Amino acid sequence: MNTYRLRVKRQPDGVIETLIEDPGPERAGLALIAHPHPLHGGSLDNKVVWQIARSVLDLGYVAVRPNFRGVGASDGEYDHGVGETEDLLAVAAAVGAGFPGLAWTLFGFSFGAYVQHRVSRRLAAERLVMIGPAVSMYDFEPPPLRTDIVHGEADELIPLGIVRDYAERHGIALHVIPGGSHFLHGKLGELKQHLIRLLRPPD
Repeated sequence: MNTYRLRVKRQPDGVIETLIEDPGPERAGLALIAHPHPLHGGSLDNKVVWQIARSVLDLGYVAVRPNFRGVGASDGEYDHGVGETEDLLAVAAAVGAGFPGLAWTLFGFSFGAYVQHRVSRRLAAERLVMIGPAVSMYDFEPPPLRTDIVHGEADELIPLGIVRDYAERHGIALHVIPGGSHFLHGKLGELKQHLIRLLRPPD
């Protein structure tokens, strides 16, 4: 596996720090992974984001983890999801150019899920997977592509009932992790199992 960091240029100025983990020539696709809220410690090193990357790498995806603006070595300031959407689109354009013919799958955790649901309306992708989406905090529209939600049963920040209502309203598959908190303490192995089941091609 090759691991490297890019400083992706965005318009009109600034750069987005991006960690890329490439499993090698037998690639299954590209996975764009968005971290939780930047004003509450969210970064590409978040443990849930790290576990998403490990899961997709095991399935042969190139794992792409940017830091939103104002986080780590990324320039700029928090922009309520608007500028962060532009960040991810810039990263997808730059990284995708280096892997022609590979499709994107979008992953977002918490605030990152909100940003990715916005990205899904502008980027050609095969699938959107939202983990702990903050549907009680932000205005989530119906996703325009195949979507799955993975959510902790005991999420103390985003109640499961609100997420279930959103999922049922828009025909989204909901996968519940029993006893899981918002940050899935002690449940990262179960998260990985869910992601692998969702993404593994049928025999």
